[in-house]
Amino acid sequence: MAGGDTVLPPVPDHRLVAGDPAGLEPLSEALDHRFARNELLVEALTHRSAVAGGDRNRFGYERLEFLGDRVLGLIVADLLMKRFRDENEGSLARRFTALVRREALTEVAERIGLGDHLLLAPSEEDTGGRFNPGTLADACEAVIAALYLDGGIEAANRFIARYWEPLIAAIDKPPSDAKTKLQEWAQARGLPLPVYETVAREGPPHSPIFSARVSADGFAPAQADGPSKRAAEQGAAQALLEAIAARDDG
Repeated sequence: MAGGDTVLPPVPDHRLVAGDPAGLEPLSEALDHRFARNELLVEALTHRSAVAGGDRNRFGYERLEFLGDRVLGLIVADLLMKRFRDENEGSLARRFTALVRREALTEVAERIGLGDHLLLAPSEEDTGGRFNPGTLADACEAVIAALYLDGGIEAANRFIARYWEPLIAAIDKPPSDAKTKLQEWAQARGLPLPVYETVAREGPPHSPIFSARVSADGFAPAQADGPSKRAAEQGAAQALLEAIAARDDG
């Protein structure tokens, strides 16, 4: 090879992967499941940008993501009910929210190396789609659905218990995030609940920045930015809590 030219690896073609079960073996091992229908796993890995025109799998992983979200919710709720038998619904709900949100899914996706197996169009690859937290989280939900459809609830439960049990164990107490604290502050004083609004969204699709504002009686609105709508709202709530504390201290 002359001139020190670099040969780039070919962009994965989901039809080739589907015909080559060996290419899915490392991921199957991480999932602790050998697929009888490899096409389900391929579909779970296929970003919409990589769907060829006229392909029967025209949705990419989106439909599986829809199902996987529900399967994850059911199994995580069951794990929490069994582990924390003396906690009330509110405490369980706060734990649940922390365990099914995008950050948890992204953490699991990174742990199993899911990004290495995603099937993306060159344009999506070039803009960092393989490492996009939202894409990883969505694909992780789709993989959960593929496990469920191929191996039943047992396969999905085995995977979720393996990777979510450490996350459950890491939460000593039910989380009380900034939005929850601000809501409790308002309720304790008989005030209307805080009102949130998204005031801006900027940046490229794979790395957006949201701006959110929160208003509460007696205080000027607080605003914050974040990589998701939820993160921006949490930042705004925290800013308002700090303003409340500053006034109380004064």
